[in-house]
Amino acid sequence: MKKAAVLVEDYYQVLEVWYPYLRLREAGIETVFIGTGKKEYKSKEGYPVREELSIKKAKADDFDAVVIPGGYAPDILRSYEEVNNFVKEVFNKGKIIASICHGGWVLVSAGILKGKTVTGFFAIKDDLVNAGAKFVDKEVAVDGNLITSRNPYDLPAFTREIIERIGK
Repeated sequence: MKKAAVLVEDYYQVLEVWYPYLRLREAGIETVFIGTGKKEYKSKEGYPVREELSIKKAKADDFDAVVIPGGYAPDILRSYEEVNNFVKEVFNKGKIIASICHGGWVLVSAGILKGKTVTGFFAIKDDLVNAGAKFVDKEVAVDGNLITSRNPYDLPAFTREIIERIGK
């Protein structure tokens, strides 16, 4: 069975966490909420999500994909060296890294954007470009094992790409 991590922290964007989590599970992919070591995290609106695995115990070899949702959570996630190292290691193993909205901030801090074509929330375009990426404004951009999208409206295309590519 394929396995995907969904990174979580406080102030996450509800749809960008729950939509991929549930759609991947529906597609038969084991899906795990990975946080920074707290029992529970709250969305921007206060909706809770429970950590199923701490980043301190997460191993890149155990996962086929990592989903990085948006909201303000990525700005917190990127401050943890373990998160950045995990994302970079999964990426370097050729496994799927999927980021939506502000999730691109984690890609910047993981140092994996040089020469990549990506999209993301328009407000972080400069961050992505300054990290060496080529920015495109479309619902989903796929460059090798990197899948990126802009916002919650792009979730159907974003999640379809993850499901399609995790099996390859």
